[in-house]
Amino acid sequence: MNRFEGKVALVTGASEGIGRATAQRLAAEGAHVMICARRPDKLAEAEQSIRAAGGSVESRVLDVSDADAFAAAIAELAERRGRLDMLVNNAMSVHYGPLLDAKLEHWRKDFAVNSDAVFIGTREAMRVMVPQGSGAIVNISSTTGLRAMPGMASYSASKAALIHFTAVAAMEAAPHNVRVNAIVPGQVATPATLAFEKMAPEKSDATTAAIPMKRSGEPAELAAAITFLLSDDASYITGIALPVDGGKSVQLYMPD
Repeated sequence: MNRFEGKVALVTGASEGIGRATAQRLAAEGAHVMICARRPDKLAEAEQSIRAAGGSVESRVLDVSDADAFAAAIAELAERRGRLDMLVNNAMSVHYGPLLDAKLEHWRKDFAVNSDAVFIGTREAMRVMVPQGSGAIVNISSTTGLRAMPGMASYSASKAALIHFTAVAAMEAAPHNVRVNAIVPGQVATPATLAFEKMAPEKSDATTAAIPMKRSGEPAELAAAITFLLSDDASYITGIALPVDGGKSVQLYMPD
């Protein structure tokens, strides 16, 4: 398929995991993709992989918590390519630990990346897309933004804020043919998740067993949902938070 032929996309947190898989899918279906991340080495690997597969791609080292730098990246891409059709706000920050030991600096960092940067990215993308009369934005939340998980206060709260922000942005963008949606991933086999599995295999096994489908999701499965929401196949869908989690977010837990 070439659903995105001639279109321009920007994906944050795209050096690995869900972001990289999404960028690969968009490029494979014809889009020109700017991939952004903080780590130059991982970003270069992702760019080379997409280019080797024949995709049109460029990369930019970027910390999305730097609001001015993020806004500039969007504006410069749109000016240089003449348009911006898609934005995926995927970059994330997570701090673990009980609330009694939580640090304010960690709370602020998670909100800066998971919520503030989504606000900046969405606002700047809409400044291009609204006059353009078209566009689609997908924000990446988490099942912890829907359900409480001990030890993840700042991450959970910031991801919950992202979901409601998505709904408000969607209502403002809708009259201009710009759609804004969120994806709500459950446990996904990203490098961070795989590292956790190696460090705490028993806990990881128990977490996986509690998923109705009894497995982690794959980055490519998340990318499929994201690219669907970005595509014209979802042309009448806006303001939703779509769980892609093996059934976890709707599960009613019952002890054995």
